[in-house]
Formats: sequence, C-alpha cells, structure tokens
Amino acid sequence: MIRRLRVKFVCINMVTVTVMLCVILGMVLHFTRQSLEDKSVRLLQTLAAEPVQPGLPGRVREVQLPYFTVELNWQGDMRVAGAGSYSFLDEGYLAELLSAAMSAGEPIGVLPEYGLRYCRSGPPGGQKFVFVDISSEVSTMQNLLRSCLLIGCAGFLAFLLVSLLLARWAVQPVDAAWKQQRQFVADASHELKTPLTVILTNAELLQESGPSPFAGNILVMARQMRGLIENLLDLARVDSGLAEKTSRPVDLSRLASDALLPFEPVFFEGGLALETEIAEGIAIQGSPDHLRQVVEILLDNAGKYGEGTVSVRLERVGGKSCLLSVASRGASISKEDLRNIFKRFYRVDEARSRDGSYGLGLSIAEGIVQAHRGRIWAESEGGINTFFVRLPVDKEKTA
Repeated sequence: MIRRLRVKFVCINMVTVTVMLCVILGMVLHFTRQSLEDKSVRLLQTLAAEPVQPGLPGRVREVQLPYFTVELNWQGDMRVAGAGSYSFLDEGYLAELLSAAMSAGEPIGVLPEYGLRYCRSGPPGGQKFVFVDISSEVSTMQNLLRSCLLIGCAGFLAFLLVSLLLARWAVQPVDAAWKQQRQFVADASHELKTPLTVILTNAELLQESGPSPFAGNILVMARQMRGLIENLLDLARVDSGLAEKTSRPVDLSRLASDALLPFEPVFFEGGLALETEIAEGIAIQGSPDHLRQVVEILLDNAGKYGEGTVSVRLERVGGKSCLLSVASRGASISKEDLRNIFKRFYRVDEARSRDGSYGLGLSIAEGIVQAHRGRIWAESEGGINTFFVRLPVDKEKTA
C-alpha cells in the first residue's frame, strides 16, 4: 500500500512537472519563432514600401538580414537590386523563385525549399518581389529546440529525483500510521483469542450440561467473532509480508486440485455441481499456504452465493503467466460493486454479515495475490460472476 502511494505521488508530480515544462518550453519556442518571423516580415514590408538605395547620403537603415529585390515589368524583364550576398543569381533561378512566389498565392509567405521568405507588392505590370534569407532564423530555431530538449530532459530528471525524495518524506506519517494500525490489528486479534476461547469453552460446557437457548446464542456469536478474528489475523499476516517471506517453488496445478477436494461434498450438499479444468505442470514462485487460501476463498465465495454449476479453470496465458478463474451463476454484480468488492469490510449485500461474512475474504485474497506480483479482479456478465487471478509462472519449473 505504501509503495503504491509513493508511486502514485511520484507519478502525479511528474505528470504535473512534464506538462509545465512542455508548456513553458513550448511558449519559449513559440514566442521566439514569432519574434524572428515578425522581424523578418517587417523588414520585407519596409523594403517593399521603400527599397534601399545604396550610396544615398543620410539614409541609415537597420537591415540585418541578407535580402534582394526583383522588379518585374509588363514585358517580363527583371531587374535585381541589393543582391550583393547573392552573386550566384541567374535568370533561370530567379524565374523559379518568381514562379514559386506567384503560385503561392499569398502576398507574404515562405519558400522553404529555397530558404527564403518573400513579399510581393505592386500591380501586375510593375510587380516587385523582396526575398529575405531565413537560414539564420531556421538555424536559431533548431539550436533553441535542441537547448529546450536538453533543458527539459535535465529538468525532468532533477524533478524526478526531488519527487522521489519528497515521496519518501511525505508518506512517512502515513507509513507510521499504517504500521501502527497493522500492529494494533495483530495485537488486538491475539489478545481477543484467549478470552474468546474461554467463552466458547464455557458455552460448550453449558450446552452439554443441558439444552439452553442462551448457551446456543453465545456459541453462535462467539464462533462468528472467532471467524472475524481469524480473518483479521490473516490480514495482519498478509500486510506484514509473510507470503513473500515463505516463498518457494509451488506446483499450482496440484495445489488447486488438492484445494478442490474438500469442497466437492460441500457443493454436493448445497445442490451445486463442480466443473474443473486444471492444466498440468503450472509452477509458480510463492507461498503454498497462502496460495491455497486464495483458492479456498474463491471457492467458498462461489459456494455461498453461487447457483447451479461452479466452474474452476487454471490455464497458461502466454509464456509468462497463468490464469485461475472461478465462475458461478448468481445475482449480477454492478460495476460499482465490482470496483469496491475487494475493499475491506465491503459487502455487496449488507445482510451477508448475518451469516458470518464480514467482507474480508476477498481483501485477504487480493493482498496475497499482490504479494505474489499478480492481479485479481471480478467480472459479471449474463448472470455469470467470475473471479480471475493472474500470476507470473516460474519458467524453470514449468513443464
């Protein structure tokens, strides 16, 4: 639980940081690009309105980008001005530029294949085209993009480290409270076992000495309380990681088959049929006692609330996991109940507490499955309720 809380804390922090970094760096790229583009467009518009006349005294113009101007008259004659940086220009190249600029349709646009931005002005008989080099603009944006990526990656790693440290610090109070709660449940359950055993013994003696409704009621309630205490102890053992401490290679196929045997007469007396399909040779790494408890919890649940036939299957799924399913016909479980059914003390039907069900069995099963790096869930469709357990297999031991 604490580990999942830390992971959730880190994930939320990193998603928030990632979004913020993307927004900030994206805005830097956008506004820088917009500034460079506006500067280039203003230069084009200035040159188109009043072209530069080299050598004219008293005229100072802040032109910082390489450019050249092409004037086109009615006869199609071209006159080039300001092309000092473009000595390579020839009529064929200029014709291509003019054709591309005219076919673009917009008075101001970009010719990326030539690395130029253009501005077209004037009537068809005296059109003027101004071209500005955008290679420095493209280079600036590429360098800025690389810098932003480096800054973003460095910032992401730095925030990840900080989030890990913060997560460890932030969940310390929760971890301490969780440990205290587990210790309290374990200690209280142990302490309650002794007086409860005395109550049961005395009630049984009273019952043997003569029929007594009071002794019978005491026995019924005391046995229900003993069941609750045993469930609480199981939860405390699962929370303490006992399943991981007792892990060893387990033949899950044989374990499931053995766990089914005691339930066959129980199902028969309850008017239920049992169908099994257990694949052989499925081995996993885990605690045999706890894995057997998971199977028993699911079978007990199906026996209490199922009807007709209870179907149990164990099969391989791919080459890395196996799937155990226990299905039975019964009252459909709503989507909300399917999400909450594994919570502690949660019951789909509150009346189930009268028959000794306190909503802890599935919570215990979930804790055991998670300790084995597996997943447990339930589905309800067409009046069939199915509980699934997916566990990683031990490749070395699987036949």
